[in-house]
Amino acid sequence: MRKALVVYLVAEPETPELARVAVEAGADIIELGFPFSDPLADGPVIQRASERALTRGMRTRRCLDCLAAIREQVGDTPIVPMTYAAILEAYGWERFAADASARGATSLIVSAVPAGLRPEVRRVHLVAPTSTDERIRVAASSSDGWLYLVTRTGTTGARAELSSALEGLVERTRAITGDLPLYAGFGISTPEHAAAAAALADGVAVGSRAVEVAEAGPSALGEYVASLRGALDDLSG
Repeated sequence: MRKALVVYLVAEPETPELARVAVEAGADIIELGFPFSDPLADGPVIQRASERALTRGMRTRRCLDCLAAIREQVGDTPIVPMTYAAILEAYGWERFAADASARGATSLIVSAVPAGLRPEVRRVHLVAPTSTDERIRVAASSSDGWLYLVTRTGTTGARAELSSALEGLVERTRAITGDLPLYAGFGISTPEHAAAAAALADGVAVGSRAVEVAEAGPSALGEYVASLRGALDDLSG
């Protein structure tokens, strides 16, 4: 079975081309970060990218336009905007969900909003090693298409080693969720990390390192995503 590769990019004017290159290199899903002034879940790389995007005028409406432009570039590839509750509070929860869908979003990820709250907005839920079995059960019952496994507590960011907590989290979650796809993220930055995580889960999400590499341009991002895809394909056999 093909292991899924989710690539995170921050919404900026160049992002539609970067997304196209990432998909051509083997990304299965584009996770599109809407920049926010106080991104508590994000590490320094994504924080800097978000700050840069905001100084360039990438507010909610322009990010939605960026989403539409990405949809034109990547065909049917799923696109999942990732944002914060404060943005949806200001814009309107149902209005945001409707406008994002109209521009090509497949689902949403909303940080710091537990499963069970705002059930009117279908979204992908996150669970972490600290999540209780009951919290995992609630998240799985309403998660939109897949479940995002946070490999470690704290913020996003590349790490030297894959978290040892992932195996236990996958085992607990699998026992509760059955066939729901489980994609692991936070701290995955190398092909070796991706292969190790995907050996346990159904796929991986790569954020900080992808954003960092993308700063060097589309060619660098394409090579990086291809290296991740190769590691996952070798694992799939």
